[in-house]
Amino acid sequence: MAALAMSQDIPRQACFHAQQAVEKALKGLLQARAGTYPKSHALEELLLYHSQTREELRSWRDACRELDAFYTPTGYPDALPGLLPGGDEPSEADAARAVQKCARDRGGRPTLP
Repeated sequence: MAALAMSQDIPRQACFHAQQAVEKALKGLLQARAGTYPKSHALEELLLYHSQTREELRSWRDACRELDAFYTPTGYPDALPGLLPGGDEPSEADAARAVQKCARDRGGRPTLP
């Protein structure tokens, strides 16, 4: 969805779906490894939830922080203005970075960071 939104020149949706893709991947991994996950949309919180996963995915932390910044302003159109660095709307460059961060290889494995 993120790549599709990017190809349709909808950076807000590209950023939102990139964050959502990583959120769902982390929750699936946590469910498989720990049998549970926190009820949170914060990628960094999900990343730090389980000790084995935290160590295994340490290199994802910066990417998760960057994607976390998109959740509220892109998921809630009436969110407070100024939540995004550099303006109220994600730029095409923001979207391109977000889509790259949630990319997967041909085997379906995340390529983060």
